[in-house]
Amino acid sequence: MTEFEDRFEPVGTVVITDELQRRAPANPDYLREKQAMQELAHEMADRPTEIIPRLVALAMEICDGISAGVSVLDRETNRFRWLGVQGALAALQGVTVPRENSPAGLCLDIGEPVLFAQPGRAFGWMQGGVLPVSELLLVPLQSKAAAPLGALWVIGKAAGHFDSGHARAMSELASFAAVALRMIQAEEQLSQALRIQETLASEMNHRVKNVFALTEGMVRLSMQCAASKEDLAATLMGRLHALAEAHALVGRRFDQMPWAGADFADVLTRILLPHDEARSTVRGPPVSIGERAVTSVALLFHELATNAAKYGSLSVVQGVVEIEWDFDSKDMRLQWREAGGPVTKPPTKDGNGVKVINGTVQQLSGTIDFDWRPDGLVARLRLPLASLDR
Repeated sequence: MTEFEDRFEPVGTVVITDELQRRAPANPDYLREKQAMQELAHEMADRPTEIIPRLVALAMEICDGISAGVSVLDRETNRFRWLGVQGALAALQGVTVPRENSPAGLCLDIGEPVLFAQPGRAFGWMQGGVLPVSELLLVPLQSKAAAPLGALWVIGKAAGHFDSGHARAMSELASFAAVALRMIQAEEQLSQALRIQETLASEMNHRVKNVFALTEGMVRLSMQCAASKEDLAATLMGRLHALAEAHALVGRRFDQMPWAGADFADVLTRILLPHDEARSTVRGPPVSIGERAVTSVALLFHELATNAAKYGSLSVVQGVVEIEWDFDSKDMRLQWREAGGPVTKPPTKDGNGVKVINGTVQQLSGTIDFDWRPDGLVARLRLPLASLDR
């Protein structure tokens, strides 16, 4: 029913709302209408999620219709979804129709009850359905000073079925139900906000614990290899700066639930920024990395950049660093290449920085090979994509 959206006759030819005023109510049952309002009130208090089916049932009963339902507007898609459908069209529960080509859309535009005679003549998707529609009455689901939520509709048994009493009774039911539905929506939004707040608090607690654990490890490792308190302070400041940059990238998208991840190239660029951005080249296909991996990657490349600034290409003005990567279905393969710096040679023993690099690569379940060339260090890394996605 959602695919055939062509109109045939002009809509004005099937709108006969004026007929409602000429059709006097046959035998209005005011007592039953009052009871219906009371039933809706009890439904709202006891079982608020069932108010739509109850609203539709009462509307079909009061109007003596052969089918009824509610068309609720999804403002993101601009389509109506049929809910609470009962009677002859009950099997069409959940169907969607476009707002701009539907009787409910016209009802919302007018903001008042609308009566249609054989609406299939103007709305092509209604033709060939399981039920020929002789008369269709719709009223907007709208409370005072609020945008309408949709429309309540009832299908009559034959031409001349509806009168002004039906329109009045349905309008009262719809207005009452609109208030109830807005209350339900407000409660759902509040519950969702509380769930997000709880998740954020849990995430923040987890991240703070991780920061303290990482900081403790940095202090312990730096103290083992520091030659002086000044050296210790400088080493720690650099590593904490890298940690802060990593968490800045995490925090930048912290309002997204779940977190969308950080761009790998963005992490490298931020870490290399203190060493003059013009002296480094970062090149490779887009890769998104997870929260835990961001911290490890930031620390890994901070150490590589620090070593280059002390002993390699970044220790001289003309030196540069080139970072390139690619990946297959399982692994990322990356090359760190220094050029333009002093002659390099393998260290006689692993220093503090190399230990941090090796330990971080192991945490990522990867491997690293150092090639100490005369014209500069080349480091080749293999990092499993699964470890970067954590």
